[in-house]
Amino acid sequence: MAEEFLTLMADLDDESQRILSGWYEKLQVKGFNGVQTPGLPFHISLACFSLDKEQEVIEEMNELTDQFPEIPVHMSHIGMFAGGRVLFAAPDMNPSDLLQVRKAIKTETSENYPWTPHCTIMIDDASTVQKALPILLENFNPFVGKITRLHLCAFWPTREIATASFKR
Repeated sequence: MAEEFLTLMADLDDESQRILSGWYEKLQVKGFNGVQTPGLPFHISLACFSLDKEQEVIEEMNELTDQFPEIPVHMSHIGMFAGGRVLFAAPDMNPSDLLQVRKAIKTETSENYPWTPHCTIMIDDASTVQKALPILLENFNPFVGKITRLHLCAFWPTREIATASFKR
C-alpha cells in the first residue's frame, strides 16, 4: 500500500494524553476498540498535504514551533461527524490561539473537508459508535490541556516523519 498524504498534527500534553486515554480505556472495557490508527498520540490534525510537500512542511513546522508558544486548549465538548463513524472530543475556539497557528500555515494544503479541530477518540461503523457514545458521555468532563508539539506523519501505512516542540 503506497502512502497517500501527509498530516501535520498538534500533539496534546502528557496530562491530556492521560485523560483521553482514560476515556478510551472505559470504551475498551465495554468492548469498543475502534479502527483508528494505533500508536499515535491524541492530537488535533492541523492540516493535510500532498506527499511532495514533505520537506516544505518540515521546515514550516519548525518555524511554527519557534514562532508560537504552547497552545492552551479547552476540550469542552464531544461530537460525531456526519455519517456517525468518528467519535471525538473538541476544543472551544476561544481563545483563538489554535486558529492562529492554523492560519499561519503557508504551505498549500490538500484537504477534502473544511477544517474542524477535534481529537479522535474512536472510529468505527456508525452503529458501534452510537452504542459507545453513552459510555463516553458518562465519563466526559471538560478539561484544559495544551498543545506542546507538532508532529508530521504520512499515511497509509503510517510513517512518523518529524516532531518539533514549541519553544516559547
